[in-house]
Amino acid sequence: MSESKISFTNQLVDFDTLISKIEAGEYLVIAADESILKRLPSGNWIAGTIPYFMAEQGGMVSREDIYVNTINGVQSNRPPRIMLYDSHSISRIAHDAPEHGFTITILPFMSDVHTNYAKNAPEFPNMYFTPIIGWIAGRHLEDDDASQAKTGFGPAGNMLMEQQAVAMHIPLPDSQIANINIVNLFEESDGPKITFSDTGFSVGQCYVDGQPTTLAQYIADNNIDTRLPLVADYSGVKVNVSIQHIDNATQQVGLYAPVFSDLNYQFAKPFNNYVEEFGRALSESESSNIAFSCNCILNYLYSELEGKTTGKLTGPFTFGEVAYQLLNQTLVYMTLETDR
Repeated sequence: MSESKISFTNQLVDFDTLISKIEAGEYLVIAADESILKRLPSGNWIAGTIPYFMAEQGGMVSREDIYVNTINGVQSNRPPRIMLYDSHSISRIAHDAPEHGFTITILPFMSDVHTNYAKNAPEFPNMYFTPIIGWIAGRHLEDDDASQAKTGFGPAGNMLMEQQAVAMHIPLPDSQIANINIVNLFEESDGPKITFSDTGFSVGQCYVDGQPTTLAQYIADNNIDTRLPLVADYSGVKVNVSIQHIDNATQQVGLYAPVFSDLNYQFAKPFNNYVEEFGRALSESESSNIAFSCNCILNYLYSELEGKTTGKLTGPFTFGEVAYQLLNQTLVYMTLETDR
């Protein structure tokens, strides 16, 4: 008898439907506002706070709706493993992954585990031997800065955490393989190299081609379009660091990912039309076997995706994306394909 294949059902659901799915023992990845997550019973799920979604009907923001990835075809003798990680144990995430399968992870924005993953994931043991995909939990952009992103660990019910990542390690039958894809529009410009003395999600002083200034002042003096991220080479991969906000009074620039003191950054090359470029890259990257995807909150904002669809790609708009390592201002998706 052939082994059951893993597949995904991805949809917006209401609260009662979600409770029914949890009580039925289904394996779920949940994106919703904190007010929803703190009411959930224990079960086979992981979750992150976010109220922004790309649904079949288009981009939207909602504190009531819930986006759910349901993993179908789970074998009772090889169920997914649901695990917690902190900043010290996150280096084991690839080691804990199934020998043949994939991992979905969610990390809380601006947490220590987020910073560690951003900096060190490419060097974690066994990284790149098994597909790892996921996203960074966030909050409503209108909430005050005291509002913290949280993750939810289903086996413990409504336990929400600010400093721990959650992961679901999902085995695949031998006949299936998982592939991860990235849509990233950005590459470094020919502009000056920017370095920082400190690592963090908020920066003041920087060095532009070795000359001291503040990042806020450099942006103002050069009329930088802050829709363009800083770009650096992280172990051979171009990684974006996106601007969250600028406080001109304190000269502090808030970021969606940390910058690091031992890397050179440059602002990305500008586009003639951000919306058109994103749409073109998306259409070139679509696949018929998409199982899981997430998109950056900045693509939602800058491409004005409210009410607009992105083909077959649905999922949460997040404060960062994981495709093995941490990414920003990208779209990532996973396909499940038949190996033989």
